[in-house]
Amino acid sequence: MQQRAQNTVRTDTDRRRGTGHVPCRLLVLGGGGRLGRLLQAAARARPDAGSQVTFQSRHAGADLVWHPDETVSYLPAADCVVGLWGVTGHEAQDVSQNTTLARRTAEIAHALGADVAIHLSSAAVYGSGRDMDEAHTPCPTNAYGRAKLDMEQAIGSLPDTGVRHWILRLANVIGADSLAPGLQGADPVMLDRFPNGCGPERSYITASDVLQVLRALASHSPEARVELLNVAAPHAVTMDALARAAGQQIIWRAAPDGAAWHVSLSTTRLRALLPDLVFHETPDAMIADWRSLEPAP
Repeated sequence: MQQRAQNTVRTDTDRRRGTGHVPCRLLVLGGGGRLGRLLQAAARARPDAGSQVTFQSRHAGADLVWHPDETVSYLPAADCVVGLWGVTGHEAQDVSQNTTLARRTAEIAHALGADVAIHLSSAAVYGSGRDMDEAHTPCPTNAYGRAKLDMEQAIGSLPDTGVRHWILRLANVIGADSLAPGLQGADPVMLDRFPNGCGPERSYITASDVLQVLRALASHSPEARVELLNVAAPHAVTMDALARAAGQQIIWRAAPDGAAWHVSLSTTRLRALLPDLVFHETPDAMIADWRSLEPAP
């Protein structure tokens, strides 16, 4: 087992944001998945003196090996707990577990004395549309999106324990979404072609940029007890542009009826809240950043 850290308690002065040289402590639950591994690589490649990030997983490879059924006394104290763990629509598991895991994240945050809990939802809660902001009425079209919306509603119904909650409606993450295997493989990428001659348009973000958002939000308590925030690069990109940036050939097929042409998020609120963050925006920059985090073949 890689780490067994007993809880430690800071004084209120130590924990006050922006004072002294004490870094903000983030505990990321679920660091063993595809996104978690990319975030770990980003944390190693881009250290930040203002934050201390610990990644948990059930398996070796993270900073801390810990099972959710174990006592929280083995976990380090934290200022912010991030619920990265979850079940995706591509896994042969019950996606309703996302609600159970969100509740467990909130329990752990309270037990560790964290001020903030961050929960990862998805753009899938919206369904299709362009430039959808946080006030847009959700209309999920698959089981994963519906499960994430159920998770959001469960977080809103949690008892008030003093922990403030961010729910991040996360865009596709380069290297951790359904397109990732095609970007890595030797075979051409098959994509739906829409009437404008291009592939699906999606909001994307790099793992490095997700990490900088998490670090920044860890020291920002929401004004309300629970708040929603879209997290994406400022501009949507097409999947074929990403495939070309990765040097992949494309095989086109006519988009079937009901295929989602546009799924893009408004990031107006994100940019207003964290105006100093600079994101990877172009397909070339996104692919380059992702490849910098991938282990050498």
